[in-house]
Amino acid sequence: MAHGEISPLDLPRSMPHGYGNRLFLYTMRRMASAGVNDAHAANAMLGAFGRSYRRPLVLMRAMMLEVARCATRRILVAPCCCARMTADEATLMQAISTALQDPPSSYDQLATLLGTDDVLGALTCLQAVAQAHGDLGRPLDLYAGA
Repeated sequence: MAHGEISPLDLPRSMPHGYGNRLFLYTMRRMASAGVNDAHAANAMLGAFGRSYRRPLVLMRAMMLEVARCATRRILVAPCCCARMTADEATLMQAISTALQDPPSSYDQLATLLGTDDVLGALTCLQAVAQAHGDLGRPLDLYAGA
C-alpha cells in the first residue's frame, strides 16, 4: 500500500457516546462476525435489558439478516475490541439514530451504505430496533448529528 493511501480497514470515526449506542455497535459486530445466534451478543442484551432482552435481540437479528439480504456491496465491520468505527459502521449508526425522526434521510443513508435503492425492509428493521432500545431505556439517538 502506498504512503497516504486509505486502507479498507481505516477507522475514521470515534466510538459513539451513550450506553445504548455502544451496546448496539457491540451486538452488531458480534453478529456480523459470529452469526446472528451469537451467545455473546445475546448475553450483552440480557445484561443491558434484563428480562426484556428478547424483543431487542430478535429485532436486532432480523435487522442484521435484512441488511445482509439487501446489501449489494460488502459492509466493513471492525472487531469488537476496536475503540473506533469504520465508515460503514458510522453510516449505519447515523441511519439508525435518525430512523425514527427523519426516515427519508435514514433511507438515503441506508441506500448509499447497501448500494441499492430497495432498502425499505432494512429501514423498517432499523426503526423497530431503535424503538425497542428507546422503549427499554437505551436510546440510539445520541449519535445523531455528530
